[in-house]
Amino acid sequence: MPPRTLILILSVSGFASTFSARAVEPMVGLIARELTSSPQTIALLSAAFALPYAFIQPVLGPVGDALGKERVMKVALTLLLVTLAAAAVAPDTASLFVLRVVAGAAAGGAVPLSIALIGDRVAMEQRQLALSRYLVAVIVGQLSGSSLAGLMAEFVGWRGVFAISTGMMAVALGATLVGFRHAPKGGRFDLDSAIARYRAILSNPRALALFSFVFVEATALFGAFPYIAPLLEERGEGPSLAGAVIGGFAVGGLIYSALVGWLLRNLGIYRILILGGAVAAIALVGLGLSGNWQSEAAAMLGVGLGFYMLHNTFQAQVTEVAPQARASAVALHAFSFFCGQALSVVLMGAGIRSIGLAASTGIAALVIASVGLTAAYVLSRPAQPRGR
Repeated sequence: MPPRTLILILSVSGFASTFSARAVEPMVGLIARELTSSPQTIALLSAAFALPYAFIQPVLGPVGDALGKERVMKVALTLLLVTLAAAAVAPDTASLFVLRVVAGAAAGGAVPLSIALIGDRVAMEQRQLALSRYLVAVIVGQLSGSSLAGLMAEFVGWRGVFAISTGMMAVALGATLVGFRHAPKGGRFDLDSAIARYRAILSNPRALALFSFVFVEATALFGAFPYIAPLLEERGEGPSLAGAVIGGFAVGGLIYSALVGWLLRNLGIYRILILGGAVAAIALVGLGLSGNWQSEAAAMLGVGLGFYMLHNTFQAQVTEVAPQARASAVALHAFSFFCGQALSVVLMGAGIRSIGLAASTGIAALVIASVGLTAAYVLSRPAQPRGR
């Protein structure tokens, strides 16, 4: 299959899965009111999705390497379709949390395995650019989930948004089944082989560094997302504006996708990392000090631009640390990222309650600037022998 066709097929599921992941955040207030729960409780739906997404990765990685990445993706997308349909009719907060947990685990078989497939079929020299093209679909899914979901919810309610997500996932599943109908069946799963792959990956210092960078990156950057809607509601602004603010993050990602070729040619990956950390740090400070939704949307754009400068570089690098166990390496990378994202929601909530938003985002800014500098130094050193 030509890389362009592969990316097109993967992009459909990438869009649908990230739309469903991000659609909840601008609807926190609406869901809380209808289910008679607090916004702080409903905001934890983000963690309920992110944690199982993270913890399923060590399972899906070696299973994908053994049974075939395409095969595992088909099963995962089917389960995600079912959970999204059930969420549209969830009767209470508890059932919605359970469904988001299952949805998070199922969604774990979409983007990480797609990244591993791209790693399998695109040469390293073109891989970061190819990944950035695939990420356009993921970013547009985030943008639509963050912004359009809030707007749609005002007309069709949060249950209607889940129903729309279900329709999108049905299209994604259909594209995956048809596009990969001739995919090889793969082999059999062997636990000893899976453990040996992980042992080799975890003995690679470069892999450990990448997993650490992405964990800290997510911890620093994603904590404020589910709290934006409640903070705007305190100022009398609705979910559509919350979606516009959160959607600024995805716009920053699209800007990065447009610039990535120029950045690689003129800066190189190490300067991209330093600049990405600096841009994200400045934007986080601006987010904490802002007092209106327009400047907050601009700050989120900067956060998104800085994040993708860092994250896309990490993604390209991690696909090469273990070429014979690529799904396992990408799975550990995603595990680290979503553990950091889930932790960030808890840390930011505690920070907002104790020291306020401005101080909390200021601390996060220092952390993400340090990630950019440290990663540029560490990744500029020669790589260790690859894990097998």
